[in-house]
Amino acid sequence: MTDALFALRPALLALLIAAAVPAAQAQTRSTPVRTGDYIVAVVNQELVTASELQTRINRVREDAARQRASLPPDDQLRREVLDVLIDERVQLTHARDSGTRIDDAELDRAVNNVAVQNQITMAQLRERLRREGIDYARFRNNVRDQLLTERVREREVQSRIRVTDAEIDALLDQRRAAASANAEYNIAQILVTVPEGASAEEIARRRERAESAKKRVAAGEAFEAVAREISEDPNRAAGGVLGMRSADRLPDVFVEVVKKLGSGEVAPELLRTGAGFHLLKLVDKREGDAFRITQTRARHILLRPSAQLSAEAAQRRLAGFREQIESGRATFEALARENSEDGSAAAGGDLGWTSPGTFVPEFEEAMNRLAINGLSEPVVSRFGVHLIQVTERRNVTLDIKQQREQARNVLRERKFDEAYEEWLRELRARAYIELREAPL
Repeated sequence: MTDALFALRPALLALLIAAAVPAAQAQTRSTPVRTGDYIVAVVNQELVTASELQTRINRVREDAARQRASLPPDDQLRREVLDVLIDERVQLTHARDSGTRIDDAELDRAVNNVAVQNQITMAQLRERLRREGIDYARFRNNVRDQLLTERVREREVQSRIRVTDAEIDALLDQRRAAASANAEYNIAQILVTVPEGASAEEIARRRERAESAKKRVAAGEAFEAVAREISEDPNRAAGGVLGMRSADRLPDVFVEVVKKLGSGEVAPELLRTGAGFHLLKLVDKREGDAFRITQTRARHILLRPSAQLSAEAAQRRLAGFREQIESGRATFEALARENSEDGSAAAGGDLGWTSPGTFVPEFEEAMNRLAINGLSEPVVSRFGVHLIQVTERRNVTLDIKQQREQARNVLRERKFDEAYEEWLRELRARAYIELREAPL
């Protein structure tokens, strides 16, 4: 991709992706070029024509107008869109050469979904293709190409991502540190004050008084009883108990002392501060639990935009499903089984129990905003357009294996975009790409 496209992210790139006609629409050298049309690029054995480029530019402009987004100057926009079309061709040719296959059953289901998504029968789909001059066999091959490209892209990019044990350890340490900062402590203290400007003799007498209190507690007297008798802080009537407070609401020196103690333990040494001598007791502690998480059970219906179904049409279709479910005219499970284009379809779209970081951010953010049984608006992700429903939530504490797996998922997701760009740059470097000027 060009430097300009990198610089335009995320606004323009999002528009380009949303407007994209997937690689399934690619033309081969044997495909006749429309009269009055001309070739603007050759990518391996695939052609990019001026009419296709202009169609894509028009769609980007339409989407930008709807979203009230700004676009670069015409020449730059043309280069950016052409770059995206070239990327699609590069990925398609690589996918075809990869040896990956899409079986007929999966292809039949995807083709049938095109008809369902357009609210027509298979017979009507064939007739519509015939009227538009599109051979049905070629249409099926285009759908196969799209599925193939998506599968190879996901597999190869994921295979490039490496997450080391050291990276996992570092992330877990960060989470533990953050949890420690959020811990809450209930501390009791016996305070013997030292007046400002006190002499050495006075300081010694004050220390001796505090040491005496410490010895009494060590000998078995109740800390609270000694505090009521000796302590000079405002909480003496409550036995010196300060109450549960977060770490950031306590003096750092107090936290440093008590975080090493167990509940009910008394610090082995006095603490000297500007206020005087403190004997501290940890009454109770509530850890900030870095590994107690909310798991979600959700289901979705996934539609993949294609040459036959734009991203906007997929969103409208899912909005219609949402209305049917809310009105009781259809169930989520039935619509998912009939329409969803991923492996969860057979289970009514059920994705099972998942932890934070399992899904791509745009999906997870929408899911997390939903109440139980709530339905999302159509959500666009790199996999397509989703309708999401949350069915259950639960709080669990992850075991060590689960902690590491969750950290691994988070790190893999962080690295996906970088790995994708690297993979695409390598594909382009190996590809034959010929740019042609417009005819005079």
